[in-house]
Amino acid sequence: MRAVIWRLLKRDLAMLIPGGSRNGGRGGTILPLLFFLAVAMLYPFAVGPDAPLLARTGGGVIWVAALLAAILPLDRLIAPDLELGVFDQLALRGISEELVVAVRVVAHWLSFAPLLLLAIFPAAALLGLEGETLRLVILGLLAGTPGLAAIGVMIAALTASLRGGAALSGLLLIPLAVPILIFGAGSLARGDASGIALCGAISLLLVAISPFAGGAAIRAARDT
Repeated sequence: MRAVIWRLLKRDLAMLIPGGSRNGGRGGTILPLLFFLAVAMLYPFAVGPDAPLLARTGGGVIWVAALLAAILPLDRLIAPDLELGVFDQLALRGISEELVVAVRVVAHWLSFAPLLLLAIFPAAALLGLEGETLRLVILGLLAGTPGLAAIGVMIAALTASLRGGAALSGLLLIPLAVPILIFGAGSLARGDASGIALCGAISLLLVAISPFAGGAAIRAARDT
């Protein structure tokens, strides 16, 4: 079983990272990273050189940028494999959809979250974030990004068989991610980590249910 999980993870990462065989050179992890940094660079121009305002609102901007960056690869998470019959082939080999979805959640998180966490430091310099605020942003994203990855895979599975599913995915993901943003970014306003604990709890719940919800959605799409 470990060998199966490892092969699935390597395959999914090859699909999502730059230059992967399934990627077609469409940017993989680089596009979310560039999008994240672009938001951090443009926001100071939008609000002006008010350092206290940037420091007060910059953490929330980083959270919104992270959410939008997580949306970008949704069209590659489930739909291509569904069209190619990959899930049918895996099912014939005794590999359940739930296992495939669980591994894909991990791959999706690995494809965008680690680089975004590193990109926080130049983004924080642009927005004037430092000290305790920067620490809370990093801890919050560590707690919340697994939940964003889980929501992304679930939504991708639900919309994979629909016409215009890629556009619909983003519209569905944003409201579902609001609780994570409320508690993650809300901890910045209070200046403590209590909201991060709730953010982490929601994230763990989403990671736990995503294989079952995503697996059921894939089976329903295969049967239609």
